[in-house]
Formats: sequence, structure tokens, C-alpha cells
Amino acid sequence: MRHHILLPTDFSGNAWSAALYAINLYADEPCTFYFSHAWTFLNTGARTHVSESYLDPLKAKSKEKLAAIKDRAKIESKDRDHKFETFFCIGSLMDSIEIAIKKHNVSLIVMGTKGATGTQEFLFGSNTVTVINKMRQRPVMLVPENVNFVKPTHIAFPTDFNRFYGEELKSLKQLADLHKSQIEIVHINKKEQLNEKQHSNLEMLNTYFKDYEHNFNWITESGKKEQAITSFIEDNDINILTMINYEHSFVENLIKEPIIKKMGFHSIIPFLVIPRVD
Repeated sequence: MRHHILLPTDFSGNAWSAALYAINLYADEPCTFYFSHAWTFLNTGARTHVSESYLDPLKAKSKEKLAAIKDRAKIESKDRDHKFETFFCIGSLMDSIEIAIKKHNVSLIVMGTKGATGTQEFLFGSNTVTVINKMRQRPVMLVPENVNFVKPTHIAFPTDFNRFYGEELKSLKQLADLHKSQIEIVHINKKEQLNEKQHSNLEMLNTYFKDYEHNFNWITESGKKEQAITSFIEDNDINILTMINYEHSFVENLIKEPIIKKMGFHSIIPFLVIPRVD
């Protein structure tokens, strides 16, 4: 099966880091990677009308940059079954992503995230927050700036066992298949015992992952969830964090700006956000 992966780029270093991570993550898989750029012109000057003769060279410059990234990726991916295409779109980032999904049957979006800014730590930039909030069609992998690829031997999947799991888990299995990763299911205890519904969902997970190396990990809640997950990541050499973005879920709370500014949860490893399936 050939994977079709979208790599949005603003030509920044962290966008390239994300692309490089994706190329290495799928090193042994047949893939077509699409470098996409959403081009917009902000008329901040005194011009009320901007002629095509002025805009066309700007568009051409962006297309040249896309072509250069494509050539650079080909060099990085030598001798692999990888193809690279470019996709130039006039409009917003979300416009470009949605068009690419329809046009190229994209199965995964891989984006770069910015690191710490000054004395404050930010997990996501505004563009990333927009994509996570609005993207309900495909999973999105967020890759920290300057991250070095490490074979993902352990993938963390935090859950409260309160929801029935369906097609969402297919993305997690596909990710684990790439490098035969062990899935670390993490539950933060609020109560000493699970209720009947939680027990049922736990058993369903155990059955669903019966052909995969997996563990159930129990953490006693003693503070913020994001702090507990961060500690688990650091203490257990977790390489990728995955979560399902249900409505009113932890992911939804995580990307709200007031929490981001206060939290110690820093974007230290790639983070796969899986959209819920209604």
C-alpha cells in the first residue's frame, strides 16, 4: 500500500524538520509526499489595488521554493520508494489542506511546531491550533522544531476508558506497524476502581491490540494531567504521543491558550492527533 502524506510548509526550519521526520518515519514504506504551500498576499501598504504584474513574481518565488524543497527531499530519500510532489494553493492553510485531501487522497498530515518563545513555553502556534480544531478528516502529526528522528519503539496512548473505540484506533495501529512499536496505554486514575463501562472499554482495547505489543499503565492523579503525561513520557522513553481528539477531550483543553501558557507540558516528541469518528 502506498501512503499519501501531506507536508504543509512555510519554508521555515521547523517545517523542514517535520518533513525530514516523516521521510525517516516512513523510510521502508512506499510513499508519495506532497509539499504544500498556502499562498496569501497581505496588502499592508497604501495600495488599494494590486496588479497581477506585481503578484505574479511573488507567486513564482514561492513555487521556486517549493521546487527546491522537493529536490532537497529527493536527496534525503535516496534509494527509497518515495515520490515527491508539490502543491501550491492560493488561500488559507486549511483551504490548502482540505483541497489536497480531496485531490490526492491524503491519509496523514505532518506539520512542524515551534518551540519555546522567550521565557514562555508554547506547545502550538496559531496555525497548528486552527488545523487541530478544524481537521476532522485525517490524523495530524505535530513534530517539534529540530527534533531528531528516533525509531519509535514506544508509543503512548492516554485514555480514560470512558468512550467506545472505533475506527480511530486504526491510525494508531498503522503507526505501530511502521516500526513494530510497543503501545503504552496510559490511564490516569481519578478513582480507585474502574466502573463497568470503563472495564468493558479496557477489555475491548486489550482485544483490539492482541496482535501488538502493548501495556496498560496506571498513574495516580496527583496534579495536572499534562504534567502526569509529561513525566510518563520522560520516565518511559516514549517516542510518539497519540491522542484522539474527542469533543471536550483533553486535547481540546490542551490547545487552549491559557493552559498552554501555564503548563509544563512541552512539545518534546512528535504528537499524533487522531480525529474522532462520528
